[in-house]
Amino acid sequence: MDVVSDAISVAHFGHPWSHRVRTRASWCVRLDSYEGAGFYVVLKGNCWLLTDGGALVSLGVGDAVLLPHGTGHVIADSPVDAAAAKEKAVPFEQWLAETGPRARPDRDETEILCGKYWLDCSRMHPLMAELPEVVHLPSRVGSHLELRAAIDLLAGELDEIRPGSCVALPNLLDLLLVYMIRSWMAETTCGAWPGALGDPVTAAALRALHSAPAAPWSNDSLAAEAGVSRPTLARRFTALVGRPPMAYLTWWRVILAAALLRDTQETLATIAGRVGYGSPYALSHAFQREFGTTPGRYRAQVTGRPASATNPRLGRYR
Repeated sequence: MDVVSDAISVAHFGHPWSHRVRTRASWCVRLDSYEGAGFYVVLKGNCWLLTDGGALVSLGVGDAVLLPHGTGHVIADSPVDAAAAKEKAVPFEQWLAETGPRARPDRDETEILCGKYWLDCSRMHPLMAELPEVVHLPSRVGSHLELRAAIDLLAGELDEIRPGSCVALPNLLDLLLVYMIRSWMAETTCGAWPGALGDPVTAAALRALHSAPAAPWSNDSLAAEAGVSRPTLARRFTALVGRPPMAYLTWWRVILAAALLRDTQETLATIAGRVGYGSPYALSHAFQREFGTTPGRYRAQVTGRPASATNPRLGRYR
């Protein structure tokens, strides 16, 4: 696995949701904040996005926008301020009920792809955490070709029900998220993680850790993998990632364990082996230090089931 894939995978759960909306005349819609990420792609017409943080973004045909932290916002046919939005905006669910399939194509309509990804924000990878409140990807000739292709495919699948749509749609939505994050990383002039993944030494070390997190890594073996001395690796990795290599590995192993507790019914001993700990006790100790709770209690919290019902073999490390 690579860093971007892993960063998305550990946070992403459930099935993404999408809708193709056609609307006309004057409209103003409100979506409250939520645990996840949302996106809009303008297929026809234009509109405006106003976040609760005060960012106002103009969106034209072909523009894509990602709200990676589920920020509450208003989207409307014309520029709005907070006071006007509070007075005019209708709830997002009501807007969907009044548009979409029942709206007939019209020369003056606005057509938008919109959707949500459900994310576990309890311990998000810093690459995801440092994404800005709004990632605006304007449509420009020759730019974001992969993203444009994914948008075209997704729009086509939403036009009509086709054989295999139940498999195609969620996978296209996941692909869209990857391409939006890639596009941001290619364009941004700030942020630590684009710099970390652009540095050959740090990127090589990160690839090694993410490819084999359970391996018995040391500073010496990781430096050899990156092709530099141990002091050089420590200096560059720490400066770009924000923590030393072994501290990052310890943190990443616990985050992986949390994802496995959430998404599988594997025993704590199995999970410990998969993420590089020699015993359930060692993992439980590291997990409690990072999350402030035991693995069993965490699993019960995120799955809604008692630890004993989820996996009776968690034993005394619950």
